Amino acid sequence: MTDRDFLEPAAVITALSTATHRLDELTALPKTAGLYAWWAAPAVLPQLPGPAHPGVENLRLLYVGIASNLRRRITGNHLRRSGSSTLRRTLAGLLLHEQNYRTERTDRVVLVPEDEARLTAWMHTHLRLSWCEHPHPAAVEPAVIEQWAPPLNLDHASGAVRELVRAARTAYNTSA
Repeated sequence: MTDRDFLEPAAVITALSTATHRLDELTALPKTAGLYAWWAAPAVLPQLPGPAHPGVENLRLLYVGIASNLRRRITGNHLRRSGSSTLRRTLAGLLLHEQNYRTERTDRVVLVPEDEARLTAWMHTHLRLSWCEHPHPAAVEPAVIEQWAPPLNLDHASGAVRELVRAARTAYNTSA
């Protein structure tokens, strides 16, 4: 991609749609800035409609995020601690009763250590990840999210899905 291409949300969407990775395939995850997308089969969290992956059948988008360091954000936050990942807290809220997750209050509500590990295992089993290096991800993220409308990006969600995600986050935050 050229620097000019990075200004176009369509180019970022194409890059995020090119390859998805299982979570045990993250050795190629760069330590640079960029955007990332979380994907799942429609049977996973079926109450969340998300746009279909343009190149992989039976896969749909759940969430788009940005990072100043993709490897650190994904492996250090999203795959480790609910206290530092809105995505993890939202997934835990959506799965709270089904998975019988337990929480505790520190400076915020977090999963107990055993359930942090169980949520990470659930993510490894059910989710896929794609990423796109980008020198200024915050400059393009709003347009990508607006165009794609991933259901777990609450600030850009609308209607029933917004209320469902908001209720899951509330259930999680009041569970400790």
